[in-house]
Amino acid sequence: MAESSAATQSPSISSSSSGADPSAAGGGGSPGTSPALGAKSCGSSCAVHDLIFWRDVKKTGFVFGTTLIMLLSLAAFSVISVVSYLILALLSVTISFRVYKSVIQAVQKSEEGHPFKAYLDVDITLSSEAFHNYMNAAMVHVNKALKLIIRLFLVEDLVDSLKLAVFMWLMTYVGAVFNGITLLILAELLVFSVPIVYEKYKTQIDHYVGIVRDQTKSIVEK
Repeated sequence: MAESSAATQSPSISSSSSGADPSAAGGGGSPGTSPALGAKSCGSSCAVHDLIFWRDVKKTGFVFGTTLIMLLSLAAFSVISVVSYLILALLSVTISFRVYKSVIQAVQKSEEGHPFKAYLDVDITLSSEAFHNYMNAAMVHVNKALKLIIRLFLVEDLVDSLKLAVFMWLMTYVGAVFNGITLLILAELLVFSVPIVYEKYKTQIDHYVGIVRDQTKSIVEK
């Protein structure tokens, strides 16, 4: 009787242990969601990385060209003039295309409808939940910036406040030579050129940087 009871109990034990395996596998599989979360959190940073490293030449060329033309235009004309010319150029393209398609439809007697209907039907409304999410994310950065400003100007740390004062003093000399638009143009040229050059000639650049660093270190020690 004892053997029969033991025999009847063993399948239940084995089944319970086998039933525990899927849960264990599920528990072990939960970290498998982390790549998706990591890929989701990567998002914009990965897109910016691919952009400045020219992974997609057409996309990077378009962004680099349009932003550079915009900055050069702002350097030569006022903001109002640049914005007005951009809006006029966009309206000229859309109105011309609209009139062209209307003439083609009238000649061919077709009923294709509005040429931009697919774009007009796109739902671009911003939900309140999405708006609050964006605002909450922005408020985190705003609060950090406010805390940093109060900390620096009320001299919570004397060294950090002195660093800010020295940096602002140096920026007065930079501002005497360059204006804000010129600095933005130089910054864009550096952002879109330095990373790709460093990626191609990393070994040589690291070698010469190491030499300069050693020479500087020896001079400082002397």
